[in-house]
Amino acid sequence: MKLSDLAKRMIITILVISLICVIGSVIYYRSLKFVPFLLGVLLGSAVSVIKVFLLERAIDKALKMESMLAKNYVSLQHVLRLLLTGVALFLGAVVDQINLWGVVCGVFAFHIATYNLKFTSKN
Repeated sequence: MKLSDLAKRMIITILVISLICVIGSVIYYRSLKFVPFLLGVLLGSAVSVIKVFLLERAIDKALKMESMLAKNYVSLQHVLRLLLTGVALFLGAVVDQINLWGVVCGVFAFHIATYNLKFTSKN
């Protein structure tokens, strides 16, 4: 699947935000205690990138569908993306080796990337 320029910009923004969070945790902890936070950021960022791919695919498919089918399909895809986010947050809360706040940083990177597109879009 070929990604649009907007999706590529979102993925780059997600990765930059994640890198900033990891650098901040390295500076804060100054030891290997930052590793659970790193694992959380990696999990949250991976979920955010997967959500970008799912959103891109949902939009491409919905544009080729009839109106009512597209509405139902997009709604189902939205619920699946929310479920994916919930699973990642659940793992961050339950697994001791993964920091919940790191997962939150990675998951919120998707939303920040979306707002970044809105304010930096050339259209």
